[in-house]
Parts: sequence; structure tokens; C-alpha cells
Amino acid sequence: MRPPRFRSPLRGPWLTSVLGAVLLGCLPLVIVTGLLDYVAYGPGQGIPADVGPLHLPAFDWPTRPSWLFRLTQGLHVGLGLVLVPVVLAKLWSVIPKLFTRTPGRALVHALERTSLLLLVGSILFEIVTGLLNIQYDYAFGFSFYTGHYLGAWVFIASFVVHVALKLPRMVRALRSRSLRAELTTPGTAPESPDDTGLVAADPAPPTLSRRGFLGVVGGGSLLVAVLTAGQTIGGPLRDLALLLPRGREPGDGPNGFPINRTAAAAGITVAGWRLVLNGAVERTLTRDDLLALPQYTARLPIACVEGWSTVQTWTGVRLRDLAALAGVTQPSSAHVKSIEDGPFASATLTAGQVTDPDALLALRVNGADLSLDHGYPARIIVPALPGVHCTKWVRSLDFPDPR
Repeated sequence: MRPPRFRSPLRGPWLTSVLGAVLLGCLPLVIVTGLLDYVAYGPGQGIPADVGPLHLPAFDWPTRPSWLFRLTQGLHVGLGLVLVPVVLAKLWSVIPKLFTRTPGRALVHALERTSLLLLVGSILFEIVTGLLNIQYDYAFGFSFYTGHYLGAWVFIASFVVHVALKLPRMVRALRSRSLRAELTTPGTAPESPDDTGLVAADPAPPTLSRRGFLGVVGGGSLLVAVLTAGQTIGGPLRDLALLLPRGREPGDGPNGFPINRTAAAAGITVAGWRLVLNGAVERTLTRDDLLALPQYTARLPIACVEGWSTVQTWTGVRLRDLAALAGVTQPSSAHVKSIEDGPFASATLTAGQVTDPDALLALRVNGADLSLDHGYPARIIVPALPGVHCTKWVRSLDFPDPR
């Protein structure tokens, strides 16, 4: 089979390098925020599952500032989505390279193609799994957390190798033309042929200038930003989050804010509910017993792995007060168990998360009782804690007795 003929006069080292520079400046932030989110989720809790030597060093995820996880997860998902048009444009710009050969350099050619395959394959895997996780409820036949995390490390390794190999060439290409001149030039003349294989030998007549091409890509990224930013920023922009259906407001009233799992989906029944506290002593409390205890109110965000977040006013009993009721005055941790089954049925909180003055077993939100979908009779809310660990429908709290 003969390789296809790529004749666009837009392609060339300069255009590819401009797109590459944008990705080089932004993708490290996506990588860092993703790894921080991995630490926030706490590998010891099984999300993601055992990943062998790829585990990062563990440390206690802080509770301050309270919007920390909201920021890292919002940047990771939001910026990742905004870069999708740039990634696709970059892949379009280098398609001819997939069909070129390097005579006499078979080994080098094979290594380059292998690294390119891993780079392209891993970034497409990350984009597709990330988008499916946002759009659909648990759409995978495998753990999204584990798959996305392992895919991220394949991408990181191939990205580092690719940058090391291509950075000098990219710098030379960027210096070959003026960005300002290209953005003010309505026409398009093909770039000078070189050994990259990107410049067409017999370019077709232009149908779009480089300025227009960059405008289309930038406009696509801007449109994605407009249609996604509201999931994190909130306010009037939240109704514009058309690409993130579960990040939009689901209704009105005190409980009218997003959820990622309904009570019906979790198979929840709360008849005869009691909360069990385990520590130096065991205590069993009804919801009325909890309401009779000192109540505290905190305005705190809750953020989800899907990228959406919201800030609400929560009221309930401090976790450290519940630890004291169980006879543990200096809790080192807390193990939370829910009525529901499955991977989100339990969570482990660190000492700092338990003792934070705003860490609550929430009973009410925005002045009203929690709805069943939001965790009634009681749920966890801790500053800066990932939403998946703000366990709903809590049935027990275990505080290890230091004695």
C-alpha cells in the first residue's frame, strides 16, 4: 500500500512546534494536579487499587485551605478538557511522520515509532477514559481510577522521552518564524522543506491560513472552557456546563446541588437506622440523639473526581466530639462505614481530618435535613477531602483506641 499524500500547505515544523509549546506549557500542570489528586484519594483506601512500585510516597492530605481539592481536581479535569482541541490539532499536524521512513537507521526508527505509539496511545486513552467518566455513571469494565492512573504513568514516561528528543528541534522551529507575523498575515505560504517530513512536496492551494487554523483551535479550546468552567466556578456559569451533565444544578431548594450516586442506585434503606461509635467504649445513637448534641455549621466545598464541585452550608456534630463520646480524646484516625456496599462503602480519615474543627458528621445542609440522595440520615463532610470519601449514609465510625 502506498502511503497517503498529505498536501496541506499549513503543515510544517513551525506550526507543529507552536502546538507542542502550548502542550509543553500546560500538560505538566495536568500531570501534577492529577498526581496530587491521587495522593488526596489515599492509596491505602483502595482507590486506586494496588499499583505496585508506582505508588507515590504517602502523606496526610491537609484540610486547609478547604478549597484545595476543589482547585486541584478542577484544574486537572478543566484544563485537560480545554487541551483536547490542541492535542487533536497536534496529532493532525504530525500525521505525515507516521508514514515516513528513516533509511539505514532501522533501530532508531523503531525506537522513535515505539515511543510515539506509547505517547499517542496513552494520551488518547487518558482523554477517552476521562470523558467517559464524566459523561457516564461507572461505564467501565475495569476500575477507572486504576486504569487512568496506570495510563498516566505510560504517558508521563513517553512524554518525558519525547520532550528530550524533540525540544532542540522545537526551539529552532519556533525561532524560524515570527508568531506576530503569522497572526497578522491573512495568506499562507508553505514552510521551507526540511528533513522533518512534515512539509508537503507538492502542497495544495491553501483553504485556510495558519492564523485561521490557530484561531479555530484556540476558539475550540475557549468554547470547551465556557462549556465546562461552570462545574467548578459555580454561579450562573454552572448552567452552561453542557459537556458535564452531572456538574449542573439538578434542582432547586436546599438540597438542589449535584450528586454522583443516588440512594436508589446504591440500594439504600434507612428504616431503623442507628449510628454505632466504636472506640474505648461502644455507643449507639439515633438521629435524635445526634441532633441533641452540640451542632456546628461550616460552609465547605465538596468536589468530585468527575470535576464538578459545589459549596454548601453544612450543619452537624464535630467528628472529634463523636470520638470523645467513644472515649478517644486524641483520635489518630477514623474508619467510616456506610450502609451501601461496594468500593465507596468505607473511608479512612487521618488524625488531622478527624480533629479539624469543621470536620462534621453532617445532618443538615443549607438549613434543611439532608435528602436521602445527599446522605440522610448522616454523612461525612471534611474540608478539602475528595467527595468520594465524604461518605454518605454513615452507619458506623471506628476510632482506634490508643491504649
